[in-house]
Amino acid sequence: MKGIFVACFLVSNALFGQKIIWNENVKLNWSNFKSKVNHRSGGNVVAYTNCGWAYSYVKSSNPKAPIEIEIQTVFNEDKSWKDTKRINDYVLLHEQKHFDVAEVFSRKLRKEVSEKIKTGADFDKYFQAIYNRILREYQNFQKAYDGETRNGIVEEKQSEYNRIIAEELENYKSYKAS
Repeated sequence: MKGIFVACFLVSNALFGQKIIWNENVKLNWSNFKSKVNHRSGGNVVAYTNCGWAYSYVKSSNPKAPIEIEIQTVFNEDKSWKDTKRINDYVLLHEQKHFDVAEVFSRKLRKEVSEKIKTGADFDKYFQAIYNRILREYQNFQKAYDGETRNGIVEEKQSEYNRIIAEELENYKSYKAS
């Protein structure tokens, strides 16, 4: 007997909002930021991007049977906010990079999952630890990104992060969603 199980991670765990699945050919625009509520307090916050990943899996009751796992990078429009009086293209690029970072860590998760999880038993034994570790790395990277760029204000640091993020996307390109 096969069962389908779905679990999601989003920065604020919104399951039924409007979502955009990450695609290298589709970039965010200001109309994607639909929340009326500023989810991050602070005077220097011009916009807030709610993104992360969602995963689903199909697992047999036979623990030795292969498992299918799908991981997608998502942007939650209903939880993403903008200050319409202060937005511009530069700020939008900074917010796009948050979404791109989520894709980098989705790819890292896909890589580890593909290397270490082949069966339902592997999933039960390893998935949560892998997921939690990569989630912490993701959160730490996002925090460092905003901290070092001061939410995109420090242009030199923003340029450095733009390069790092592009390199990481390239380094893990074989793990993009199919």
